Amino acid sequence: MSFISYFINGLSLGSVYAIIALGYTMVYGIAKMLNFAHGDVIMIGGYVVFTVVSTMGLGPVAGILLAVILCTVLGVVIEGVAYRPLRMASPLAVLITAIGVSYLLQNIALLVFGSNPKSFTSVVTVPALKLLQGKLIISGETIVTIISCIIIMIGLTMFIKKTRAGQAMLAVSEDKGAAQLMGINVDGTIALTFAIGSALAAVAGALLCSAYPTLTPYTGSMPGIKAFVAAVFGGIGSIPGAFIGGLLLGVIENLSKAYISSQLSDAIVFGVLIVVLLVKPTGILGKKINEKV
Repeated sequence: MSFISYFINGLSLGSVYAIIALGYTMVYGIAKMLNFAHGDVIMIGGYVVFTVVSTMGLGPVAGILLAVILCTVLGVVIEGVAYRPLRMASPLAVLITAIGVSYLLQNIALLVFGSNPKSFTSVVTVPALKLLQGKLIISGETIVTIISCIIIMIGLTMFIKKTRAGQAMLAVSEDKGAAQLMGINVDGTIALTFAIGSALAAVAGALLCSAYPTLTPYTGSMPGIKAFVAAVFGGIGSIPGAFIGGLLLGVIENLSKAYISSQLSDAIVFGVLIVVLLVKPTGILGKKINEKV
């Protein structure tokens, strides 16, 4: 029973990583840039939900909707102000800018909310599920997180495959120049990608803080890095890869904490990434790209 419980909790944590990793993998797959400020958008989403629910006294649905809206706007602003001017710059310049935006968001949160941890009220109202005569208890947060992750992954896949905007994203990811010649608004498509990724970050922030109810300006830093690891693990640029990578990473981390060492769990997670990259550099579902010279 203990193993099953640890495994299910690992799937719950992995589902949060997967939702965050979807934002990473979409931005990289289409814009070919790494948005390391993505983890801090999660933190902003958490603070918005906290303010609406705990301070203003409104319901969890209102908090999540407002967080999604504000984080979507924030994602578009970050792309337009920080990344769009660097579209033709070197990857190193974009990386440094992303780190700068990350620290900017953290320090804004420090100024507005302070450094003291906030006690986050769970937005999940689903009761816990008791199985096997109460020997196995699955929390409502775990149930909602796993189901939300599956729905988001399916919905995102259908959006990419079935909608005009999704097809434009695929075209831009293949060749920006050719897509522009075909009449596709490349800047608008990339901005839409950031908007979707940031909206998912808001949802992930609410789910993460509901499961681990402590909120600080640094809440999104480590989950953001681990979600990036999950995206690379599954094959960055692949939506199913981000989903699988996130789930596997969450299970590995939780089982490592339970059976090896809670202090070494992060080292084990990053060690697994190194092994995967040595064996299959493109990740589990990543495809090797042959460059023509």
